[in-house]
Amino acid sequence: MATTKTDPKLSVVSNSGKKSRTYEGLTREQLIEAYRIMYTSRRIDDREILLKRQQKIFFQMSGAGHEAIGVAAGMTLKPGYDWFYPYYRDRALCLALGAKPVEMFLQAVGAADDPSSGGRQMPSHWGYKRLNVVTQSSPTGSQILQAVGCAEAGRYFSQRPKAAEIPPTDNRTDYRQFKDVTFHGDEIAYVSLGDGTSSEGEFWEAMNAAALSKLPVIFSVQDNGYAISVPVEIQTAGGSISRLVSGFPNFHFEEIDGTDPMASTAAFQRAAQYCREGHGPAFVHAHVIRPYSHSLSDDERLYRPDSERERDAARDPVSRTQMFLLREGILDEKGINELEKKVEEELQIAVDQALEALPPAPESVLHYVYSPDLDPTSAEFDTQPVIAADSADGKKPVAKTMADLINVTLRDEMKRDERIVIFGEDVADCSREEYLKRKLVKGKGGVFKLTFGLQNEFGPDRVFNSPLAEAAIVGRATGMATRGLKPVVEIQFFDYIWPAMMQIRDELSVIRWRSNNAFSCPVVIRVAIGGYLTGGAIYHSQCGESVFTHIPGLRVVFPSNALDAAGLLRTSIRCDDPVLFLEHKRLYRETYGRAPYPGPDYMIPFGKAKIVQPGTDLTVITYGAVVPRALQAAQKLEREHGVKVELIDLRCLNPFDWETIAASVGKTNRALVAYEDTLSWGYGAEIAARIADQLFDHLDAPVRRVAAADTFVAYQPILEDAILPQANDLFRAMKELAEY
Repeated sequence: MATTKTDPKLSVVSNSGKKSRTYEGLTREQLIEAYRIMYTSRRIDDREILLKRQQKIFFQMSGAGHEAIGVAAGMTLKPGYDWFYPYYRDRALCLALGAKPVEMFLQAVGAADDPSSGGRQMPSHWGYKRLNVVTQSSPTGSQILQAVGCAEAGRYFSQRPKAAEIPPTDNRTDYRQFKDVTFHGDEIAYVSLGDGTSSEGEFWEAMNAAALSKLPVIFSVQDNGYAISVPVEIQTAGGSISRLVSGFPNFHFEEIDGTDPMASTAAFQRAAQYCREGHGPAFVHAHVIRPYSHSLSDDERLYRPDSERERDAARDPVSRTQMFLLREGILDEKGINELEKKVEEELQIAVDQALEALPPAPESVLHYVYSPDLDPTSAEFDTQPVIAADSADGKKPVAKTMADLINVTLRDEMKRDERIVIFGEDVADCSREEYLKRKLVKGKGGVFKLTFGLQNEFGPDRVFNSPLAEAAIVGRATGMATRGLKPVVEIQFFDYIWPAMMQIRDELSVIRWRSNNAFSCPVVIRVAIGGYLTGGAIYHSQCGESVFTHIPGLRVVFPSNALDAAGLLRTSIRCDDPVLFLEHKRLYRETYGRAPYPGPDYMIPFGKAKIVQPGTDLTVITYGAVVPRALQAAQKLEREHGVKVELIDLRCLNPFDWETIAASVGKTNRALVAYEDTLSWGYGAEIAARIADQLFDHLDAPVRRVAAADTFVAYQPILEDAILPQANDLFRAMKELAEY
């Protein structure tokens, strides 16, 4: 662990010799350029504030007071080479990397030509693909775990360069053809945050993950003493984040005056060298100021007295740097005036261009919710199973469980695609590899054994355990996928997915849309879901798929049998969108739905339902573990009453197969929707509402629903049976609907 701390004063360390004189390694020309960028950044803030007051833009958040640390990072790191996960105060960083003022004004007016988002994201939320500045969101700190995953991906590609290759162009069902990969072997992932963000749990998860793997990540904490109105002593125990993180191993630590461009640059140079040499991550704690309010929606005078604001003004990085240039004779007053006049002229031109720019077309709002290049609902993903011929002894291929076919599908896809990495809690065979090598243990491979043997076959860099941190699993996977990897991660139980909800809802699903298709992250999240376990209880038996089908940009899949699980999992892995792949625990090893392995290229398109049983009298729409129960009820109804039920297994919940539903209801004139989640506000409510809305003229009876009681799943099997929909419940509902 290396630690450097500088006093909060403008530092001057120079070499002898006037012509070659440098200041903390910066030449006179570099200092002039640093001041130009800092001044430009401040004046863009001022211009935006004026535009907001003129109601020509709609939001403003400044980087004032953070200019020196931003310039230092931007002048040290390499645009288009290193990777950047900034936060909203990083205007000067982006300018130093090469972003243009006009691009920032285009974002402020929400123009169609805004390179960060095409008018979809508010100002100061940076995203510049050519510079490797990854699209930024608003939730505090959600970018930090992605930076860790980005660094992991860079290391992976440098160790496995063949994985970066794109498959033949005639393969039209492979996300890799749309995911170019560049890597250098010594690139750094930069991530910045305010001091308030260090209170977030994801910050600590990211620090832990970076330390564990010695990843080349620079954490830049820009500490202006406030998180909106909450001061640092309320946010951070002891008032110093540096003290709290000092125990993390493998880190290089810096604590500096972030209003001093020279001290800041020297600190970043030391941090970057430490990371590029492979020693581990770095932590730069920069003490800065916030001379303006948090945003134009805030008024800091309500909670900061004039005396405190005046103390900050004395440390203003722009005015201090200007005075330093004058005092050192680097620029005289005329030179300062000429530089500033030129900046003002350039900004006026940029503002005029932005105000004349066209807004996005209203009809573009649905563009890039999903990949425009690869459509997983298309016929190209509709392939036939290739089952091995009968063996010489006349035995047919063995029918395997859903668990078996998921394992084999993962194995075959990993053989085909070296970009696939699998990680999560307990998914590896054994993290202590010497136990496997010495054959002291057999290996675990997941709590349900679905990843068993994969680490042994493909190695610990492709299949590995993660810390117990669901947000970190999804956040790191998102960063990896942004770089071009295909993470297939596991959340051990659906009931424990909620710590990852911020990453799923605010990052994974929306990155493509909010960046206007500049970035994407096609992660597959495998999740064990559902009840009927006789003992699973509250925290191992829940459903809740409607929470996720409500999220645009996320594909949601829920197979009911082994063959569908294999085909849909392969489609999930090969497609170019993020997928939530729900695996019902009760179905993992059920006798129902077993099938021989359908071969290494079997796929099922998303949004294509399966008619499990054709019928003429009643349509039943369901999915997951309710399918075999509905089939049992339907068969009994036909035997005892002659009612022929058409049973539809949706298989994919977003998108879902409305055409098959509509055709069936148009034929039977009756519809029942069955699902395992709670009845109220469940997934089936949307299907029922759409049938009533669009197929009312075909209906001879009300649309019915059968689902779980509006409570939690209990431990005692008698209670569980009473809560979850059973075959008898389905039978009664079908009979009543048929008799209506």
